Amino acid sequence: MSRQELEAVAQAMVAKGKGILAADESMGTIKRRFDSIKIESNENNRRAYREMLFATPGLEEAISGVILFDETIRTAASDRTPFPQMLSKKGIIPGIKVDKGPVDIPGFPGEVVTEGLDGLRARVKEYKELGAKFAKWRAVITIGDGIPTYNCLEANAYALARYAALCQEGGLVPIVEPEVLLDGNHTIERSEEATEAALRITFSTLMRHRVHLEGMILKPSMVVSGKENPRQAGVEEVAERTIRCLKRTVPAAVPGIAFLSGGQSAVSATEHLNAMNKLGPHPWQVSFSYARALQDPAIKAWKGEPANVAPAQKIFYHRAKMNGAARSGSYTKELEAAA
Repeated sequence: MSRQELEAVAQAMVAKGKGILAADESMGTIKRRFDSIKIESNENNRRAYREMLFATPGLEEAISGVILFDETIRTAASDRTPFPQMLSKKGIIPGIKVDKGPVDIPGFPGEVVTEGLDGLRARVKEYKELGAKFAKWRAVITIGDGIPTYNCLEANAYALARYAALCQEGGLVPIVEPEVLLDGNHTIERSEEATEAALRITFSTLMRHRVHLEGMILKPSMVVSGKENPRQAGVEEVAERTIRCLKRTVPAAVPGIAFLSGGQSAVSATEHLNAMNKLGPHPWQVSFSYARALQDPAIKAWKGEPANVAPAQKIFYHRAKMNGAARSGSYTKELEAAA
């Protein structure tokens, strides 16, 4: 894939009024989701759940792409259409999670680095043959006593840059995800400081590795208070601090920023995205790449029951459309209530 083709896919991923569905839950994560609705995490249930989401009528109105997991990209719908083809037919771009998850950094308690660079060139080639047009790699940054350290930020930035370069070489648009966790009792000021440090070193490393910025997407966390902090910043403060941090660190060459929800409630994630877009225009598209904040209301309605598919899809469509409205700063409580 040429640079121009990478750029075209990246632009389509952050098309106006649309965002990305993260449906790349690992086996452990999807099991926890299914445990919450008291159904078994087996192959059939996982297929039925993903099909319920992907087959939602009108989903393509607000969803530009879907991040799949290794099992999911190899799975077919009930009519035997592979999920990547099913999505492509709706005009939705299939993507794939390629990292192998975080492991402890020796000598740095409480800090992790993401693995998965070994064999990545071959995996990129295979996933492209299976229909993927983009990929995702998540780095995990924890705020705590004396952390994140420079070593942790550097190790994760290096992995993100190597991954991004390999993806572009193999014809996949890389989503670069340095997630600063909201776990902890830290202040929003501390969150902003850590997020800025992570983004600065990530972009300096990406450029050192000659990653084509116009052919990538950034997936950062929002600047929010630690979830155990007694002072929870309001919507406007989150939006202002997040945009300020991004303007300090993210080159205008990057086509778009697709935020992760990071444990926020469905409505909070939409409100924050909306407030950020109301502060625009920005140098990049300000979009979303949500997992729980899109899926949670739908999975609770679905409960693994075929009879609940249509009501769950209606709820899922509504959530997607609310975030689509937030892309232009036009989300309102009245729209939310009109479900």
